[in-house]
Amino acid sequence: MAISYTEEKTFIQADIQELFLSVGWVSGQYPSRLYKALMNSSTVVTAWDGNQLVGLVRLLDDSEMVAYMHYVLVRPDYQGQGIAGRLIEMVKEKYKDYLYIEIMPEESRNAAFYERHGFQVMADGVAMQLCNFGNRQ
Repeated sequence: MAISYTEEKTFIQADIQELFLSVGWVSGQYPSRLYKALMNSSTVVTAWDGNQLVGLVRLLDDSEMVAYMHYVLVRPDYQGQGIAGRLIEMVKEKYKDYLYIEIMPEESRNAAFYERHGFQVMADGVAMQLCNFGNRQ
């Protein structure tokens, strides 16, 4: 079956939890919060194999100048099939009139993937984070 893509937020909480846990992301352990976050995101493009959610990209934007691509993920058994690349190309098309599309890969080994899609490492840039995991469920 061919992979289909949509910006419609037709996923359910269980779809999201399964996808995030499949790649070992801790956010999958907070399914209701994760679902709410995605529903309130500016853009979520999902990839589907029939009724199975196999990939997702999430963006937050200011409606004019900057779009932040928070993450791109694809189920491990679907990686290497061009799904993440297709998701990114869809994002680039949607946000082509913005001044910036930014991504902060959480793992430096993923930088080469984004570079293949036209992203550049920011000169003198550094990723920073304040982690509040222990504060609330």
